[in-house]
Amino acid sequence: MARLNANVRHRSEVGREQAALMYRLYATYYEATCPRRFAEDLAAKDFVIELREAGELRGFSTLALMAFGERGERRALFSGDTIIDHRYWGEQALAQAFCMLAGRLRAQAPAMPLHWFLISKGHRTYRYLAAFARKYYPNPYEPTPPQAQAWIDELAAQRFGAAYLPQLGLVRFAQSHGHLRPQWGAVRDTARERPEIRFFLERNPRHHQGDELCCITALDNDNLRSFARRAFIEGLHDRTGFRFVPGDLGKRRALSPPAAARPGDAEEAAPDPAAA
Repeated sequence: MARLNANVRHRSEVGREQAALMYRLYATYYEATCPRRFAEDLAAKDFVIELREAGELRGFSTLALMAFGERGERRALFSGDTIIDHRYWGEQALAQAFCMLAGRLRAQAPAMPLHWFLISKGHRTYRYLAAFARKYYPNPYEPTPPQAQAWIDELAAQRFGAAYLPQLGLVRFAQSHGHLRPQWGAVRDTARERPEIRFFLERNPRHHQGDELCCITALDNDNLRSFARRAFIEGLHDRTGFRFVPGDLGKRRALSPPAAARPGDAEEAAPDPAAA
């Protein structure tokens, strides 16, 4: 039975006390971090997804909306600091809230393609891409198309400057900006043979020192798998009002009805990357 409730807030609504609670939880699982760096990172975000049980903070994810492309005609939802109390690994409140948020953002500007720009220093995070999306890059099954690589390069350079190494597809700081503590970042021997995990470890061998693998996928009906797609469509058609987007991203317009389910969708279970 799900125990966590998710709430999306604008970053400006997060006060000092709440930020301190977030940092305390984050520092339980990550080392090579400090309150100042965490606060600076939080200040550069637009949204926070909070996960609570009976009012107590059990997890969160920080997100930023980025414009990219030659004329800024595309947008990306960038995932930043994210952590869930290990006692709640496997619950889907965060995944559902993220996909609903993506749907709401897409509804505000239907003509602008929306992508997920994910950086990963942990194999569990990387596996969310396969759980959510039919096509994502980089992946172990096919080369990254030049256009997708160009988007990754642009977004990573925009966000991280010289810390992004395009020849490796990694963000690498002179000193780690945070990495999982050994007891949380270890990979079981049996899990190392899974294609996605093996690929991640090969592409990001210094993940345990804070290197981040830069990834991208499209957030749209055709690319999302059934669990993610249902939440995305719910966000597209949300009529309760949405006040979390900074700036003027365009007025909402009438949307087409949800697309029909495709063969196999009913059999796809909700993703559980934490199971690795």
